[in-house]
Amino acid sequence: QVQLVESGGGLVQAGGSLRLSCAASGRTFRLYAMGWFRQAPGTEREFVAAISKGGGTKDYADSVKGRFTISRDTAKNTMYLQMNGLKPDDTAVYYCAADPNVVDQRGGDYWGQGTQVTVSS
Repeated sequence: QVQLVESGGGLVQAGGSLRLSCAASGRTFRLYAMGWFRQAPGTEREFVAAISKGGGTKDYADSVKGRFTISRDTAKNTMYLQMNGLKPDDTAVYYCAADPNVVDQRGGDYWGQGTQVTVSS
């Protein structure tokens, strides 16, 4: 089992940037694929980005390609989501996910509590 804690959310104007962090503990970080999802009020949770166990494979939702970058730092047991060129439609609660196999469009086995990102126009 792994515990996940997100941080880095906040309020930013359109066009601005934020970096989200997901700190993992409880199990060996390198054994988990990880990813980011988000959920806006009144909507279903949607896939944002994923990264493989070794960091060699990354996947992004079409809506964030070219703007968001997912990465992981094994030494710090932390995954990051660098978000540039933020838009009001990016406003949502962002969740960290982990899975011993693959994080895909459906999600993963483990989830964090979420961090709020609000983008004003």
